[in-house]
Amino acid sequence: MPDRPNILWYCTDQQRFDTIHALGNPHVHTPTLDTLVRQGTAFTHAYCQSPICTPSRASFMTGMYPSRIRNARNGNADWPNHPPLISKLIADNGYDCGLVGKFHLQSAGRRTEPRLDDGYRFWRFSHAPRDDWPQGHDYGDWVRARGGDLDALRAHEERVPPELHQSTWVSDCAIEFISQERQGPWFLTLNPYDPHPPFIPPRVYAERFDPASMPGPYFREGDLEHQKKLEDVAFQTLAEHPDTFEGKTAQARYYAMIAQLDTQLARILACLEKTGQRDNTVIVFCSDHGEMLGDHGLLYKGCRFYEGLVRVPLIFCWPGRFQSDLQSEALVELVDLSATLLELAGVDTPATMQGRSLQPILRGEAAPHQHRDFVRSEYFDALDGSLTHGGLSYATMYRSERYKLCVYHTHGLGELFDLQEDPWEYNDLWDRPEYRALKLELLTASFNASMIEGIDVGSERIAPM
Repeated sequence: MPDRPNILWYCTDQQRFDTIHALGNPHVHTPTLDTLVRQGTAFTHAYCQSPICTPSRASFMTGMYPSRIRNARNGNADWPNHPPLISKLIADNGYDCGLVGKFHLQSAGRRTEPRLDDGYRFWRFSHAPRDDWPQGHDYGDWVRARGGDLDALRAHEERVPPELHQSTWVSDCAIEFISQERQGPWFLTLNPYDPHPPFIPPRVYAERFDPASMPGPYFREGDLEHQKKLEDVAFQTLAEHPDTFEGKTAQARYYAMIAQLDTQLARILACLEKTGQRDNTVIVFCSDHGEMLGDHGLLYKGCRFYEGLVRVPLIFCWPGRFQSDLQSEALVELVDLSATLLELAGVDTPATMQGRSLQPILRGEAAPHQHRDFVRSEYFDALDGSLTHGGLSYATMYRSERYKLCVYHTHGLGELFDLQEDPWEYNDLWDRPEYRALKLELLTASFNASMIEGIDVGSERIAPM
């Protein structure tokens, strides 16, 4: 069997696509990620398959859409009849697999999340940096062993200091795993909680970002009237003018959390260099979904498909093997990340998997700006109603190169945006008569894609009848 690379997969929680300095945001501080962008390939139009944690993570851990695997909600009791996780397939192919941080394929409410047949030998669990779990919360145990009290620290004006922060614990665990003696390659999944709300970075990081210098959310006065039409569609906040929730302060704190993650990622890459493993390790950086961060007057997440919520960072770096300093505008889905990881590990892609490997682009064997003709995302009753405004919501997004169609199926509503002319989605074309034919065309295409990608047709056919 030919040599296979180690794979370091760093997946943040709720990080927007436009939060990396080297990719055009002058207000953030991400020197480590900037280096990966220069040394690797950044897919600037990568989309999650759900704007909510569990369905998105379930999707990229299987390479299948949430609706196909019947795992479309947060807070789910279990995950019956799930397909094999990519970590299990990779472990079965000879990789030593480790996970640190969040998993969230099942609910961690009122319990520690139960283990699945996940393939991870090394398991260090922390669903969130709170002290909600009396046992099985490895990060909480780590803080207590150092004399800390997470609940008290989170409420303190200094917040949790860097030396006790979950992102630091993730790096410590990663360094422990990377430094272990082993035969053969390894696969390490790192899932820190930041920059997930609440936006409470350590004070020493928050002080580096002045709210007054922030550009503020993408917002126009007409957004409030538009969101009023959608107020019955489930979301964690109602739309308000960003001044009412100090939108620039939220932005500054969010960027401070990302800066701390960047610092901690640097520690892990330094360990790879020190142990002589950097040249044979593929670095992958992504997030499960984005964050509204005040855009259109909304904070957090829910049943919407605006760019800040469904478009995420996706970077691959393997110097000498993958294209360097390439920013690909190809439409990409996170299920494509799944297929790429399996191919890197030498695993045959299951016939049921819906992702398409990105390696042809990464290796310079395919045009860098064409991968998919469209991308999709889904929201099917994904959040507990007690956590949202609005009612039960089922919705889908279909985005072609130019247009984005969002259908809120349980509400009889929709949105249509021309992303070429209106990249920040201020002007909804849904009810414009001159776009009626285009809307019908996109509705048909979206319906057809949903039938093909979202329907589980059952077991394998073994006979004609």
